Amino acid sequence: MILLLEDEAELSRVICTTLEQEFEILAVTTAEQARELLQSHRFAALVCDHNLPGPMQGLDFLIEAIKVQPEARRILLTGFINPEVLANVETVARLSACLVKPLHIARLRQALRDALGTHQE
Repeated sequence: MILLLEDEAELSRVICTTLEQEFEILAVTTAEQARELLQSHRFAALVCDHNLPGPMQGLDFLIEAIKVQPEARRILLTGFINPEVLANVETVARLSACLVKPLHIARLRQALRDALGTHQE
């Protein structure tokens, strides 16, 4: 199961609709909702937008999630393009991937397959 934390409703809908035949996805819009789900569900992967409403940003959530579900793969979605910062972020949050928006769903699908070790013919 994959947890998607994305506050843009249309993007969340597109991701879920496009990937639901291959992956089981639970989608939420706030870090608080995602934190609650981490306590009650086991996730193979966490896909999280960085820019979220409220005090907790996506990177903060993914770093915190390491303590709760260290085995879950983590993918960050961001519109922020600074290679030096992104390189540091990948190490700190132990990211499987960092995808820059505008998001190409095919790249997200492949990042999930790579992170989870699944391959589709």
